[in-house]
Order: sequence, then structure tokens, then C-alpha cells
Amino acid sequence: MKDYVRAIGTIVHKDAIVELRTRETLLASLIFTLLVVVVFAFALELAPATARAVAPGLLWVTLAFAGVLALGRSFAAERDRGALDGLLLAPVDPTALYVGKMLANLAFMVAVLVVALPAFSILLGVPLLSPALLPSALLGLLGFAAAGTLFSALALNGRAREVLLPALFLPLAIPVIITAAGAMRLDAAGAPSGSAVGVLVACDALYLAVAVLLFGYTIEE
Repeated sequence: MKDYVRAIGTIVHKDAIVELRTRETLLASLIFTLLVVVVFAFALELAPATARAVAPGLLWVTLAFAGVLALGRSFAAERDRGALDGLLLAPVDPTALYVGKMLANLAFMVAVLVVALPAFSILLGVPLLSPALLPSALLGLLGFAAAGTLFSALALNGRAREVLLPALFLPLAIPVIITAAGAMRLDAAGAPSGSAVGVLVACDALYLAVAVLLFGYTIEE
């Protein structure tokens, strides 16, 4: 178990170091996020009541597309430099590679969320920074990263990887996106209007279980 946890930590640390050195994916996603927020805020000119109703959906559309940018680059370094074979030959369970990549993708999406939440709150005038909304946001990101990491490995060897990944993954991610957006919807007083935490937990558990079971077969193909 110690070797398994150490392998996961090594993969997360490696991905973090690579991203901090290059900043390619992070900067692209953050710029995309801010651009979308500015367009929504100044082009739609939403009334306060309408903004409260649609802000969670707009937020999750932004997170979904920014997340796809990150997922598309999840295995890029290993694929381009031939390091993936070395990782698979390492004396650790292949699921450690999946869990490490999934946690790295989750951390990346949390960084995007940290930028998106205050941007939406300020420009749309919606209190999305409420602590009551954070569990739903984090659970939604966990399910998104869990399924997205598996499909990123699945699309790794495809000729049109950039097109194949969103075409395969986004339909499966729709339940998590819709449920998380619904859980973050605000009522007239600016409080969460309902809770879908149980559904998000069930989706996360299902995605994680299926991904752990299938990752070894997927990455070897």
C-alpha cells in the first residue's frame, strides 16, 4: 500500500512540476475561462433574477470546456516522449497511474474553479462564492475528472484525439454537469435552492469504480 500511495504521489508531483514549468494548459484554460465570463457578462446583460437562475449552468459550461482542454493534454507528455511504456513497465499497479492522473486533473480543474467562481460572482452579480455551494462544485469536478481521465487514455492512440475525446466523453459527463449545476442553483435570497449531493456522490462512485476496473485494459490497448 505504501508503494501504491508513493507511486500516486510521484505521478501527481511530476504532472504538477511539468505544468508549473510550461504553464501551457493552465494559462490557456484560465484565459478561456475569463474570456467566456466576460462575454456572458457583457453580451447577455442578464437581469439579477435571470442571472441567479442561469449562472450555475454557465459556470459548468465553462468548467466543462476548460476541463476538456486539460484532459486532452493529460497523457500528452508520456505519449510524445515515449514515457508511457516506462510507466506501464514500472512494478506498480496500473491503477496508480490512473489515480495519479485523475488527482492531477482534479487539482487543475479546482484551480480553474478558483478563478471562475469570483469572476462569475463579480461580473454577473451572483453570490456563487457561498460555502454551501463548494461541496457540490467539488463533487461535480471529481466525477468529471474521474470519467475524463479514463476517456483521455482511451482516445490516446486515436488519429483525431482532439475531436475524439470530447465526442466520447462529454455525453457521459452530462449527468454530472446537469446535477452539479442544479445543486448550485440559487433561490431569490441567494441560497442554494436544492441539494443533489447524494446523486453526485453516487455518480462519482460509479465513475471511479468503472474507471479503475477498465483503465488497465484501456491503457494497454
